[in-house]
Amino acid sequence: MAKIHIILQGKGGVGKSFIAATLAQYFFQEGKIPLCIDTDPVNSTFYGFKALNVQRLEILEDNEINSRNFDTLIEMIATATDHVIVDNGASSFVPLSHYIISNQVAGLLKEMGHELIVHTVITGGQGLVDTVSGFAQLITQFPQETKFVVWLNPYWGPIEHDGKSFEQMKAYKDNKERVSAIVEIPALKQETYGLDLRNMLQERLTFDETLANPNLSIMNRQRLKIVKDQFYHQIKTTEML
Repeated sequence: MAKIHIILQGKGGVGKSFIAATLAQYFFQEGKIPLCIDTDPVNSTFYGFKALNVQRLEILEDNEINSRNFDTLIEMIATATDHVIVDNGASSFVPLSHYIISNQVAGLLKEMGHELIVHTVITGGQGLVDTVSGFAQLITQFPQETKFVVWLNPYWGPIEHDGKSFEQMKAYKDNKERVSAIVEIPALKQETYGLDLRNMLQERLTFDETLANPNLSIMNRQRLKIVKDQFYHQIKTTEML
C-alpha cells in the first residue's frame, strides 16, 4: 500500500514546496524511494530539487488549467508501492481540490490499496486567518477516509489569535478528530539558522547536498545539521508517516 501525500493550501508562499522537499529527503534517508510529483503550473519549486528526481505534471492548456490533466496524476499514482509526494501550487489549489472531491479520488485510492494524506500549512502573521480558513475548508470538504497532517510554520510570526494557539482555535477543536498529526516547524533565528536554510532552499539543494559542500563553513554545516535533525525528528514522531 502506498501513502499518497498531497500538500494543499490556498495561500501561496507558506512553505508547501519546502514541506514536500523535506518529506522526500526524510523518506530517502529511511531507505525509501518516494515518487515525487510537482503540479504547480507557475513556480514548480519542488521540481527544482534535481536530487529528488521530481516529475513535473503539466496541467496548463492555452494558459488555463485543464482539470482532466489530473487524470494523469492518478495514473502515475496507481502503480506506486511506497510513498508518493505531490506538491501543488496556490494557483491550482481550487482545481485539484475540486477534482479530488468530485471524482471521489480518496475512495478510489483506498480501493487501490492506497491511503490519501493531505498536508496543509498554518502560518503566523498576516497569513494566519487565511491559512486557518483554508484548513477548515479542506477538512470539512474532504471525505472521512482522508487523513490530515497540519504543519505549523511560525516563519512570519507566532501562530496565535486572540491569545489562542492553533490547538485552542475553534477551527481545530471542531475538527481535531480528523487531524492525524501536527508538525511544528521550529522557529529559526533569521540571521543564523534561518539565513542558512534560505540560502540552501534558494539553490534548490537538499540537506545532504549542502552538508557535503566543502566550501561551506563549519558553523553553516553545524546549524543546517541541527535544523535537519529537528525536522526529521518531527516527521519520525508522526507515526502515520
